[in-house]
Amino acid sequence: MKINVLFSPSLVDELYFTGKTTVVIDVLRATSTIIEALNNGAKEVIPVNTFEFALKASGSIFGGQTILGGEKNTKKIESFNLGNSPLEYTKEVVAGKSIILFTTNGSKAIVKAKFSEHLLICAFTNLSYVAKFLIENGKDFEILCSGRAGGFSIEDTICAGRLISEIEEQGHEMMLSDSGRAAKYLSKFLGKSVRKMLADSEHGKLLAENEFQADIEFCSSVNTMNLLPIYSNGSIKILPNKNESEL
Repeated sequence: MKINVLFSPSLVDELYFTGKTTVVIDVLRATSTIIEALNNGAKEVIPVNTFEFALKASGSIFGGQTILGGEKNTKKIESFNLGNSPLEYTKEVVAGKSIILFTTNGSKAIVKAKFSEHLLICAFTNLSYVAKFLIENGKDFEILCSGRAGGFSIEDTICAGRLISEIEEQGHEMMLSDSGRAAKYLSKFLGKSVRKMLADSEHGKLLAENEFQADIEFCSSVNTMNLLPIYSNGSIKILPNKNESEL
């Protein structure tokens, strides 16, 4: 199993992902929010890569079963129902709903990797469940860090390294690219306290300045959710376990 880490979506074009297995990470906060929304019963999350497309998509869906969520520069967009805080996506608000999500980094990264054969959504909260799928799948895969403004983000890279370590700890043989090795080592030396690492990151400091400290606490939780969000045909849904899919 070969593992490569991309530190930013800007490093490749969308055709690069054709036929690949890809894991997208945006710890602060898009993938953490997607996982929480689906955990609380959302029907699906539809990621979009432009503000205009989010409005267009929301206007074409009727019946009151659609929520428009997302942010620009950490803050909720004025015309949207929700921002990008996972704490907003409670069961009472999202259960049974389709969520159209636009964010500064995460939703764009997911859309860019749309041609992947398997496209998984990962954060610290579901690391072990993602690792389990990747081991069972047995194929080479890419980890795409959403980054920040087209550049590097420490929190996504350390989450990628932690995912690699989860697979390694289960005794699975793997080959790491240089970027994969770098992510693994960064995770080992800077990821011992996820909460502190997130708070010290550039994006974490920006969130704190905008009074989202509770989001940092939430996103620092490790392996608290046993679910695997999969992107397919334009939306993200929970992959059912084998027993459920056989019913």
